[in-house]
Amino acid sequence: MTSATTRRDFLRASGLTAAALGFPTIIPARVLGADAPSKKIHVLQIGCGRIGRDMDMPGLLRQGDVRVVAVCDLDSLRLADGKAMVESHYKKKNVGIDVATYGDYREALRHKDYDAVSISTPDHWHAEPIVAAAMLRKDIYVQKPLTMTIAEGRAVSDIVRKNQCMFQIGSQQRSGSQFRIACEMVRSGRIGKLHTVKIGLPSDPSGGSVTEIPVPSNLNYDMWLGCTPLAPYTKDRVHAQGADLKTRYGERPGWLRIEDYCLGMITGWGSHHVDIAHWGMDTELTGPIAVEGKAEFPKSGLWNVHGPYHIEMSYANGVTVIIDHKLPNGVRFEGSDGWIFVTRGAERVTASDPIPKGAAAKALQASDPDIFKTPLGKDDVRLHESPNGDHHLDWITSIKSRKPAVTSVEQAHRSTSACITGWVAMKLGRKLKWDPAKEEFDDATANSMRSRPERGPYGLSHMKGG
Repeated sequence: MTSATTRRDFLRASGLTAAALGFPTIIPARVLGADAPSKKIHVLQIGCGRIGRDMDMPGLLRQGDVRVVAVCDLDSLRLADGKAMVESHYKKKNVGIDVATYGDYREALRHKDYDAVSISTPDHWHAEPIVAAAMLRKDIYVQKPLTMTIAEGRAVSDIVRKNQCMFQIGSQQRSGSQFRIACEMVRSGRIGKLHTVKIGLPSDPSGGSVTEIPVPSNLNYDMWLGCTPLAPYTKDRVHAQGADLKTRYGERPGWLRIEDYCLGMITGWGSHHVDIAHWGMDTELTGPIAVEGKAEFPKSGLWNVHGPYHIEMSYANGVTVIIDHKLPNGVRFEGSDGWIFVTRGAERVTASDPIPKGAAAKALQASDPDIFKTPLGKDDVRLHESPNGDHHLDWITSIKSRKPAVTSVEQAHRSTSACITGWVAMKLGRKLKWDPAKEEFDDATANSMRSRPERGPYGLSHMKGG
């Protein structure tokens, strides 16, 4: 076994024999030496923008078993910033490393030196790198929501599971103790029979400049558009450009408010809270059976995602999920014997994240505070507890142990697809039936919205073997 051999190569080559012999899946230091290259999980970071810099890169860099060895971004300024950020971190730890840089994730994946891939790209650029990495049997971390369409989500879930990739999505609320405790209490019957879940999400403003301007020389704009239609470049379509880091990364980018690249808060924040609702309802591998919604959509300007809205979903277990912009930002479980409300409190992932105000800002509340004082019994439900409450560590632990992380790819698909059914209902403005097993509506127009046309050469339909 040479020094260039990675942990993944070793495990893939010897996994069956090692398992049969009862050997540990982590190669012990006494065999390879504490500083052997194969002791570290080599990660390729795809996307060095706001969420990558604020959330995913710091989350990976603090892991002792990880080496971020390459970064990729189609904005050369962000690419240079990402390389400098990683190398500066390791320099402080007296680790000399020359981080490789790529402007195209496909070129990066041609190299065999990565065990895992972290994807921190806009929503319309999630499915393709996930599938490409899964085809190479790389372990995968991706930001939420999982995909832009239900069809993409099904394809992604199927290939990740087929290739047994260790997967984690940026649903970091699952690693927060208050969300786990809330769901354990609900599933253990502490509020009686659950009948309603109320979810509060913010909404986005309208606006955005439609004035076309020259594409910055540092941006591969055609590839940034990817499988979406060609569109003129404007200052509010992509992400901010500027001479200083605060300008470039400080604000929510314009693409979050354009339906070609993001469906709005229903998937942006909805994928967080619906995921928690599913966790507490024990419906993580299914979805609603009916959905209806209404929303206001901008009639002018560049930004066209939904504004104020109201959605109601019915589940086969008799629970109704209500999602509304007027509700406090969080998840409220209501049962026959009381209620539990859980939110992030004052916690923010990025500076622009909305947070609850007033009484709703408390992270964990209940109709009876004593609900939380009685310890779980032997017959109560205990859910996955992320080590140290660290979402990225949970993924790294999964890679090392080859056991699932706190959120599986199918669970991620189900929470995202539930949000997308809500978006379809808002767009059509009528009640729809949904078959979560077949993933089909009872409505031809709604069914046509489960996928969308893809501009080649981008999109899953244009991938080799797609």
